[in-house]
Amino acid sequence: MSDLLPRLRAIVGHRHVLTGDRQTARYRAGYRTGSGAVLAVVRPGSLVELWRVAKACVAADVSIIMQAANTGLTGGSTPDGDDYPGGCVIISTTRIAALHLIDGGRQAICLPGTTLHALEQALAPLGREPHSVIGSSCFGASVVGGICNNSGGSLVQRGPAFTQLSLHAVVRPDGTLDLVNHLGVALGDDPETILRRLDAGDFDASDVEDSADRWAHDHDYAAHVRAIDSATPARFNADARRLFEASGSAGKSIVFAVRVDSFPKEEGAVTFYIGTNDPARLTRLRRTILRDFAALPIAGEYMHRDAFDIADRYGKDMFVAIERMGTARLPRLFAAKAWVDALPFVKPGASDRMMQRAGRLLPDHLPSEMRRFRDRFAHHLLLKMPASGVSEARALLSADCTGGEADHFECTPRLATKAFLHRFVAAGAAVRYRAVHRRTVGDIVALDIALPRNASEWQEILPPDLAEQCVHSLYYGHFFCHVFHQDYIVRAGVDPLAFEHHIWALLDARGAEYPAEHNVGHLYRAKPALEHFYRRIDPRNQCNPGLGQTSRERYWGEQQKEAARP
Repeated sequence: MSDLLPRLRAIVGHRHVLTGDRQTARYRAGYRTGSGAVLAVVRPGSLVELWRVAKACVAADVSIIMQAANTGLTGGSTPDGDDYPGGCVIISTTRIAALHLIDGGRQAICLPGTTLHALEQALAPLGREPHSVIGSSCFGASVVGGICNNSGGSLVQRGPAFTQLSLHAVVRPDGTLDLVNHLGVALGDDPETILRRLDAGDFDASDVEDSADRWAHDHDYAAHVRAIDSATPARFNADARRLFEASGSAGKSIVFAVRVDSFPKEEGAVTFYIGTNDPARLTRLRRTILRDFAALPIAGEYMHRDAFDIADRYGKDMFVAIERMGTARLPRLFAAKAWVDALPFVKPGASDRMMQRAGRLLPDHLPSEMRRFRDRFAHHLLLKMPASGVSEARALLSADCTGGEADHFECTPRLATKAFLHRFVAAGAAVRYRAVHRRTVGDIVALDIALPRNASEWQEILPPDLAEQCVHSLYYGHFFCHVFHQDYIVRAGVDPLAFEHHIWALLDARGAEYPAEHNVGHLYRAKPALEHFYRRIDPRNQCNPGLGQTSRERYWGEQQKEAARP
């Protein structure tokens, strides 16, 4: 242990081994929740360096947390407390951000720090796009992070991020690190040769195997989501259908690269903005479209008026930053925020309060059409249809959502961009609210849930005793997949854990699965199928121990001799 830090510095250079509190602050604290102590944050600059760092950490018997952009909402890529076997080392992969397009851009090989935004930019000239195109891509999230968390994304037809093609390393029970090349690219046999060639893109089409029998996205999801009479949810993290090696691994293995599909960019798509005061109207709309339409929607994003209002007030500066600066500069913005918050003389959340004050000076950022619908309706739905489904949607909406208790309008491309951006800044608005109102807010209880596909009562009505404990309850989500984000801003003095457990009981009674797409992190308990998967891919429990409130002990608390048996 005593020589670990010198060994790490010899591998990556002194400046990329961070140990001071201010240096490591932005890596140790989750975007929304979770924080803890670390021995070091190590920032390798190549796949070979990552391999050597991982081997050194395994040999030193320290706990390893893999981290990319640290944009997760459940603290799954940051430590939670200080009690990690051997101490904790965070390996940050943001410097390893290359990507390689193959098969004319129909697929891409992404290294661990490759962002969704970078992949989106690389595919755009080819008329193609990645699995996720907004939301996480706005905030610097990585492709590998999405795969490891089975992140769902907003696009109805594509399902959770998934691949059976990856290059990853696993810690064996005897404490050795094995590199597993299931990427479908012939790169040699020696680990460092494989990694060096992949880093450099030193391969050609003849080295790339046909992946027809191994999926680089969920081919079944379009049919799966249409099964509207099924009593099970469409997608959720513990779904054994989509737990495979890197996919769903959540840091329990060390992922060096994933191979993912891209998709033709939809031309001629139209977005409809729908408002209603009757939740049953949206239920009927969802079932009709999924059951009867020849074309599935591209996206269907729901937002309650309360979430609209909080995003309007507390997400305004982020909305404007994304709109004017683009997404490429956002990682720098978040780094600057973290630097300010790490200053020894500032109070927690100082950067958020500064940005909130600045945001108040900005002009109105939302179109008047959206504001009129906000005043008329409690429930808002963005329905984006491909060109082939526009006429179907127009006919249905003209018949069922015109005037009275429901209405709609067609968005111009500019208005559609603003509407979707407003929906996605809602995810950070609760965090901002907490920072600004820290005297009256206790914490945020943030849940992402998947309701059964046949559920007709999707709107939650909190019991009065729970409602009284909240300053705000915010609801938004991916409506056609029946995946909802529920953010409860609880009052100061409320026990957030007890509150959350009450909500879990309500969700269990509704047949919901949770989490749906954001990793169990340290907020949720991993269900048996997920814990079994974690145990199988990390038998020594050295990578991200404690995930999903599981054991942090080596070999999952079992005897080493027993755990090491084949």
